[in-house]
Amino acid sequence: MDVDGIDERIIGHLRADGRMSNADLAAAVGLSPSACLRRVRALESRGVIRGYTAIIDSRSGRQGIVVFVQISLERQTDDFLGRFEKAARRCPEIRECYLMTGVADYQLRLVVADMTEYERVHRDVLSALPGVSRIQSSFTIRAVIQPMEG
Repeated sequence: MDVDGIDERIIGHLRADGRMSNADLAAAVGLSPSACLRRVRALESRGVIRGYTAIIDSRSGRQGIVVFVQISLERQTDDFLGRFEKAARRCPEIRECYLMTGVADYQLRLVVADMTEYERVHRDVLSALPGVSRIQSSFTIRAVIQPMEG
């Protein structure tokens, strides 16, 4: 996906403030509002900008418990990886999933309401994912640096 300098500036401004008006965005990047809107729509249609999200302050009490889970599979064949990834995409508790190098095959980020919910997710969801041989969970105490991408 080709992105030029103006597109990069648009992306940077929207990353910092996804609710920025088109008029303000256009002024910030030095374009007319119509030209700016065309570029934003082009970035969206090409999948460079995939969506807009609200970042919820963890102190609001609505975030829940963030859990990082390392998953090891029985095998690392294309079939095992594909089946695991397909099943993981269907789990709403899994907010992020990364194929990793190192000790574990996958790193997941989950958000659950409480330990009772995590126990259910561990038992009914994670343990049921295809090919899982090992699950290691770590619970966050607090976020020190948190990405703004949601």
